[in-house]
Amino acid sequence: MEPVTKQTQLNTADVFELIGHDLMRVEEEFIRQGESGIEPVAEIARYLQAGGGKRLRPALHLLAAKYCGYEGLSAVKLGAVLELVHTATLIHDDIIDGATLRRGRASTNRRWGNAMSVLAGDWLYMQAFHIALAEHNFRILDILLVLTQTMVEGELIQLTKLGRLDVTEEEALDLSYRKTACLFSICMQLGALLGGKGHKEETQLAAYGLNTGLAFQVIDDLLDFVASPQRLGKPVMSDLREGKVTLPLVYALQMTGARGRRKVERVLRERGFRSVQPEEIIALVKQTGAEERTRAKAASLAAQACHQLESLPDSIYKRALEVFPQFILSRDF
Repeated sequence: MEPVTKQTQLNTADVFELIGHDLMRVEEEFIRQGESGIEPVAEIARYLQAGGGKRLRPALHLLAAKYCGYEGLSAVKLGAVLELVHTATLIHDDIIDGATLRRGRASTNRRWGNAMSVLAGDWLYMQAFHIALAEHNFRILDILLVLTQTMVEGELIQLTKLGRLDVTEEEALDLSYRKTACLFSICMQLGALLGGKGHKEETQLAAYGLNTGLAFQVIDDLLDFVASPQRLGKPVMSDLREGKVTLPLVYALQMTGARGRRKVERVLRERGFRSVQPEEIIALVKQTGAEERTRAKAASLAAQACHQLESLPDSIYKRALEVFPQFILSRDF
């Protein structure tokens, strides 16, 4: 990688090249920690690791740590912690949602059943905290405890809103924060903490992560309507089948008439597409302008993320962080 200059332009490949070696070490640590459990847990951990994933959260954490001048092993360890927490939440989410597919393969609950899967998810959570405890830093533990509490609260709040048409934009974004963006934010915060940054920079980097995470989830919600099942690795409109009204549908419901609302209401009531076809809901999202409005919201959040970086000193890692939200906006799976 060339030295940073004002003319240096980075693309997504450059970003991942910057942290490629450490990201590989995070992956190795993730595997090692999974293998340290009893065989049922180790088997599930191997299955999940083989299923891949974008590893966006540890990537952001590594970029934050390097931007803040930290190059030690703790960044790798905490990167694995963050991926273990994320993986545990995916297992529990699939159980709650009754999902059968994850990344194009059978979900853990479909393959091993709910009982084994929930216990494996619990074990991964505990293993993450075991690694974090070895850092001998109570602030790290406090941050991770607040994170876990926030994510669980998100799941509980979402359960109270299943099947409801009256979800507001504010409520949809709050759920996106609790389920996704809070973890992105803490990836950045822990990187700043390792680098010994002060409160101001830590807060700015955490805000960058929060807005990047919101943009990620908003695009994720939109892809549930407009992406292909092959790219998604699961059926389209899985959220709606599960009774969830996400931001694109919130926008569509604001713009449609009674007939459109009745269609959505029937899908929510039936928990499937029996009397309404998926194409009708996709058309509703597109024809009401909800797709464009959702993309505009995600772009606004990405811009807010980058705004948090403007007053921070320049470096190659800052340039990489500036590229990251654009990668999120352009993804199609």
